[in-house]
Amino acid sequence: MLQLVGLRKAFADRVLLDDVTWQLNARDRVGLCGPNGAGKTTLLKILARLDEPDAGQVVTPSDMTIGYLPQDGLEYGGRTLVDEARQAFGPLLALKEELHRLEDQLADTTLDEATHEAALVRYSEGQEDFRRLDGYTMDLRVATVLRGLGFEEDDLDKPTETFSGGWQMRIALAKLLLQRPSLLLLDEPTNHLDLDARNWLEEYLNEYPGAVMLVSHDRYFLDAVVTRIADLSLRTITDYHGNYSYYLREHEARMDRLRTMKREQDEEVARIKMFVDRFRYQATKAAQVQSRIKALEKVVPIDVPPERKKVHFTFPECSKSGRTVLELAHVAKRYGQKVIFGDLSLQIERGDRVALVGPNGAGKSTLMRMLSGAEAPDAGTRTEGHQVVTQYFAQDEANRLEPSRTVYETLADGSPVHMVPTIRNILGGFLFAGDDVYKKAGVLSGGERTRLAVARMLLRPANLLLLDEPTNHLDLDSKDVLLEALEGFTGTLILVSHDRYFVDRLATKIIAVGHGGALIYPGTYEEFRWSQAQREAATAPVVSPPAARVAVAVATAAPSAPPASSSVQAPADRDERKRLEAEQRRARRAFDAHQERVARVESRIAECEREIKTLEDTMAQPGFYEDVVASKPVIDRHQALMWEVGDRMAEWEALVDAAPPAP
Repeated sequence: MLQLVGLRKAFADRVLLDDVTWQLNARDRVGLCGPNGAGKTTLLKILARLDEPDAGQVVTPSDMTIGYLPQDGLEYGGRTLVDEARQAFGPLLALKEELHRLEDQLADTTLDEATHEAALVRYSEGQEDFRRLDGYTMDLRVATVLRGLGFEEDDLDKPTETFSGGWQMRIALAKLLLQRPSLLLLDEPTNHLDLDARNWLEEYLNEYPGAVMLVSHDRYFLDAVVTRIADLSLRTITDYHGNYSYYLREHEARMDRLRTMKREQDEEVARIKMFVDRFRYQATKAAQVQSRIKALEKVVPIDVPPERKKVHFTFPECSKSGRTVLELAHVAKRYGQKVIFGDLSLQIERGDRVALVGPNGAGKSTLMRMLSGAEAPDAGTRTEGHQVVTQYFAQDEANRLEPSRTVYETLADGSPVHMVPTIRNILGGFLFAGDDVYKKAGVLSGGERTRLAVARMLLRPANLLLLDEPTNHLDLDSKDVLLEALEGFTGTLILVSHDRYFVDRLATKIIAVGHGGALIYPGTYEEFRWSQAQREAATAPVVSPPAARVAVAVATAAPSAPPASSSVQAPADRDERKRLEAEQRRARRAFDAHQERVARVESRIAECEREIKTLEDTMAQPGFYEDVVASKPVIDRHQALMWEVGDRMAEWEALVDAAPPAP
């Protein structure tokens, strides 16, 4: 599908790619990995034809299409969200416009017979093309992708310029997924996605019909999506056929072998040089010396990447807090007319490891600010426990750094005296090496400031950590430093993170934020997802689609067993059974209403198809098109019914997707 042949790329004297030959196959799921600065983004731009190699070439089939999503920088304006997303279907929109023009042309009674016949033939061809390209489901596909990426129904008609930078990148991703190019090139696609959107994107990419190549610092996402890792280092690409976890094991084993070979080569070269130096001026050894000099000239030095020092760190000691750390009682919060929390009560106890989850805009950061005391609720109370020492890492923590201080001074300020010797190690773990420690905080990039803010947090004693998106802009190695430190943290932890691997490793309690409240789940995120799935799809309904379109009924299997560590138990007491019975009655009413809607849509589709069949029989009669005046109402009616069937089919599919569970 795609081949790199002798590719070379350099910036001044810094060579990123040197004589690289590599191949990408159809349906491949490739994760592009490598150290920072190795050239991953540069390679993606070369593949996307946005940059040119210094030498070599990229060979692709003539009909291959490529879609590229950069890390940031894309902005849209001048259209509503749904109209902007529809631009992904450029050829279909043009074809639809042409069909409308042909309809107007066919309605013109002054056309001569030859022109009318030509327009009718083209109209028939265009209609068939539109159906073949799934034009009638275009709006359904747009709605599905936008909903999967976290957009709400109310967002569809909003102007795109009203969305923030992160949502702008979601719009770009949506358009790219709707275009369905042969090759998707994604540079950090999960940067601006919450957990639900990431989960949806994982499933979408696993079913994607083309090839996918992506760069990501989300380990769980890589494991879930890719089946092959392309490691870009030492100016070349090395393939590992497996997911990211497999790559880590195999890469480390390969590096161990490479270091062993390098050490043996160095020892052999040193031994030969010692022989040459010792016997260089002895005539009896001249032939042997010359032989060894020629052998040295043929030696190709083994190139080994520098071994990155692994940083191990523990939080400074802090006094133990009381059993109850934080408590919110009947808290309410709103912004204007938007109610974030109606009547929220929470209790956080010592040792809890809580992850706040929910879609963007649900109120996770608002809840974090109220828990930290940075923002007061409109109603209700916040109570802090005994001897609680809080450290709050806000989303905008990087903007609170003193710009006039150097990187080193930022960490040294407020750090315990006994922690000062570890500052250099911590900075190295967050990619600040050499003279970087003397840079002023004010000249650092956004990603560098975030890394510095996270590093500063690790040096300050606390027994309660509130972390709002601490992993943004961190590479995988820096995340490992933070993750290991948090795993060893003995206090209470509350975090918001869109990194699934991070949440899975840390959280033992989940708080799902949204709809004006918060659902507390005592378990891991995996158990929480399983519980949600059981509630939403314990028994999916069997819907009979129109026989003329789909012959197989939709049904789902019985619920699977919960995870091994799940603490979910069947309700036993009478009150709980009554509550469940009431829920089942409500579910039955919702299910019956939904089935009625499906039946009405199916009935209307069947009526339209019967009438279409009758009209087509009429249109097939000899001489039908000779009488333009008489044939026009029949043609118009046929066309209107065809459009209605397309719309009704899209409505039916949307109903099936949104079907409530059967009681």
